[in-house]
Amino acid sequence: MENGYVILGIVALLFLSMYGYSYATVVWENMKLKKEKKREARKEELIQEKRLLNQKIREEKFQKFNKRKEEIKHELMLLEKMKEKQKVG
Repeated sequence: MENGYVILGIVALLFLSMYGYSYATVVWENMKLKKEKKREARKEELIQEKRLLNQKIREEKFQKFNKRKEEIKHELMLLEKMKEKQKVG
């Protein structure tokens, strides 16, 4: 009878270990999926930040271009006025 309890304990331990192993693999797989999702989310976040930075740079360049364009127009207008003054005078 004493050996029966030992055998029963070993069988129970065997089933518990099989259940634990199968449950652990599911948990590990879920952890891997969560890590992968976090990694993908971070990657997307970095891409979005890079896009925003590039857009900001493009807007700054565009503003500088427009400012320079206005300066050139102003200079041309002043030159035209000077040219007209010299024709009249």
